[in-house]
Amino acid sequence: MGVFLPSSPAFPGVFLFLFITLCLIPELALAGITRHYKFDIVMKNVTRLCHNKSIVTVNGQFPGPRIVAREGDSLLIKVVNHVHNNISIHWHGIRQLQTGWADGPAYVTQCPIQTSRSYVYNFTIVGQRGTLFWHAHISWLRSTVYGPLIILPKHGVPYPFPKPHKEVPIIFGEWWNVDTEAVISQAMQTGGGPNVSDAYTINGLPGLLYNCSAKDTFKLKVKRGKTYLLRLINAALNDELFFSIANHSLTVVEADAVYVKPFETNTIVIAPGQTTNVLLNAKAKFQNATFFMAARPYVTGLGTFDNSTVAGILEYDHEFPHKTLSIRKLPLFKPVLPPLNDTSSATNFSNKLRSLASAQFPANVPQKVDKRFFFTVGLGTIPCQHNNQTCQGPNGTMFSASVNNISFALPSTALLQAHFFGQSKGVYSPDFPSSPIFPFNYTGTPPNNTMVSNGTKLVVLPFNTSVELVMQDTSILGAESHPLHLHGFNFFVVGQGFGNFDPNNDPAKFNLIDPVERNTVGIPSGGWVAIRFLADNPGVWFMHCHLEIHTSWGLRMAWVVLDGKLPNQKLLPPPADLPKC
Repeated sequence: MGVFLPSSPAFPGVFLFLFITLCLIPELALAGITRHYKFDIVMKNVTRLCHNKSIVTVNGQFPGPRIVAREGDSLLIKVVNHVHNNISIHWHGIRQLQTGWADGPAYVTQCPIQTSRSYVYNFTIVGQRGTLFWHAHISWLRSTVYGPLIILPKHGVPYPFPKPHKEVPIIFGEWWNVDTEAVISQAMQTGGGPNVSDAYTINGLPGLLYNCSAKDTFKLKVKRGKTYLLRLINAALNDELFFSIANHSLTVVEADAVYVKPFETNTIVIAPGQTTNVLLNAKAKFQNATFFMAARPYVTGLGTFDNSTVAGILEYDHEFPHKTLSIRKLPLFKPVLPPLNDTSSATNFSNKLRSLASAQFPANVPQKVDKRFFFTVGLGTIPCQHNNQTCQGPNGTMFSASVNNISFALPSTALLQAHFFGQSKGVYSPDFPSSPIFPFNYTGTPPNNTMVSNGTKLVVLPFNTSVELVMQDTSILGAESHPLHLHGFNFFVVGQGFGNFDPNNDPAKFNLIDPVERNTVGIPSGGWVAIRFLADNPGVWFMHCHLEIHTSWGLRMAWVVLDGKLPNQKLLPPPADLPKC
């Protein structure tokens, strides 16, 4: 992957010329290269938990292939659809500066890629380095279509922490024995909650705590005294997770591909859509033992959930094999994970996350605010759509979800195309409310009317608008944590708390010095979170809950950022192969 250098008699001379040129002009050494990947979307028979099923994959791999690039590189990723499902791919966390056509959410920035069609995602990684991931962004196909996206620093630029001996992606997922497209189809039809997954996975493997899965266990072999960088990714559909390694502490050094002030912890909290880099220091003294690395859900809602635990194994490389015991005879240590509903542990963890805010990696927090927004986020209901039938939602209704009481309806054409070509009429309206139309006691006694409205309304922002957004959880159908993901931007988490946001007193406590910078943030259960970002990226940008069932129910909206005046402040024209609806 990447640059191709031809083999010929003249090659040594060419290489010498390039070497001298890079030495004389060091800026060229930092210039990015173009890396090419090909994603063939194909069906593949995969067996987990002794259940064999045909799943949608990239290149027949589950999880999908790892993409590796450096800051400043350009990526050209050709996606060819060989399955009957429509497909689109989102490069989660990539800013897509001026290249919104490559962002990926179906019917937002593109029409999906239809069967036997292809599309080349073409974008450059600007000012980003760290761990992200890619995944399908249509229906529930991301249950099997996902993989790591690793952005290395530019050549010669070190990590702001000790160089690890080895880097290991660890991607959490969920496994269903049945077809997830059937799961969400049934839920949307009946109006009830979906069937939950049958297992959690680490790098596609459920691990030995599940039935019939001892051979499907992720194992990490380490050398004593060495340091390992674990790139943690939560690609699960519907569950936030606690993660811990028995008898080992972890040092957090990055969140959502942004460096943070390092801190030590025994337990990581990671929501769907979030990534966290941690340093694992293998103990200097030889360990005659094996250790579970385990994850299980952090639960705040009232619905059903997969109450199980995924485990991998950390084992020490035996330097003197003839003196060691069989791994089956070694003692096995298990971590102590917090209780399922331990909001205190989750809050303590998130409160420790701070930007480096150094000269090299500054925290450019907007100090002034041009526009303020207050969004309520939560579940609600809509009337049963079946005549003379009772649906399976609360009191015979259907579950729904909303932002400011509007359940977002995806159009039948892509929002970005409608915006770019000035054809928004009949596709969307630019009047998304900046605050709830009917204020109420958001975390107190819920109102009698739990119904939500439906529509395709967007917020329109002039280029370079400084935005402050407060997102408030509601208890209409029970308080619940919501991991909100904003496409096209990183944002600073300047404040969070429990209960109702107090606009008179809470802003005085905002951290405008070194708040964590993210692309996905958990709104606390029964609480609120405040973020700030600069709308410096023209296009149409999706914002949604990364609990997939909530997105399906309508907990989503979109922002339009208008072009600026300069050429580098304008959305580029669409590529010729952009899919059509």
